Amino acid sequence: MGLTRHQAAAAPKVFQLKHRLGEATVIKLLVVVLKCFCDSVRVPDKLSAAELIETAEVLAATYTHDSIKDIMLALKEARVGGYKFYQSVDAGKVFDIVSSYFEKKVDWLNSQHLDTKARSTSAEHSAVAQLVAAGAAVGGIGQRLDPTHPNHDSLRRKLTITNGKARRGLITPEQAEQQRQQVQQANQRKARTDWQPHAAAQRRIESRNTTEDRRLLAKYSQPNQ
Repeated sequence: MGLTRHQAAAAPKVFQLKHRLGEATVIKLLVVVLKCFCDSVRVPDKLSAAELIETAEVLAATYTHDSIKDIMLALKEARVGGYKFYQSVDAGKVFDIVSSYFEKKVDWLNSQHLDTKARSTSAEHSAVAQLVAAGAAVGGIGQRLDPTHPNHDSLRRKLTITNGKARRGLITPEQAEQQRQQVQQANQRKARTDWQPHAAAQRRIESRNTTEDRRLLAKYSQPNQ
């Protein structure tokens, strides 16, 4: 109740909780958060016990430098903000909700940075500015994805995770760029403009076309009575 972005941003990060409480306890906490979220959503198809644990493990491994309260707030905003669940809550929707939340968090950090920039030029504000720039780059890459691609959501989620890890120093710039290139390669859909039927099929097609042409010619070339 009353959880805000300021509180979520100030809360202990996942990697700090792992060091203090142990990884198993952190995963248990995330399982409780996910279970409460699933129970609060009125849909018939929800995450199973095994899926809850697996989803919690992925979240703990991906968002190490964000807080559990960030994830709680992401799920809460989705539930009260009209997110379309379409009768089910699965891991893909949870990841989509969380990644969308962190994209919005970049905009929020940008707003905070602009508000404090006139009052201070400390190193903390420089770090926020770098985070905002990284977020803008994420948006630019995301806009280049084909919105009609059948795997658009998963490609967008992979980009978000890749850039999040790059911002936090979990992967090198070379590794991040390699993963972005993999996404862009998967995003390309080459049209098969060089496809042609084999010779026998082509002859059958031409024969049918010729027969149809003759039928239409006989039908519409009769002299007017």
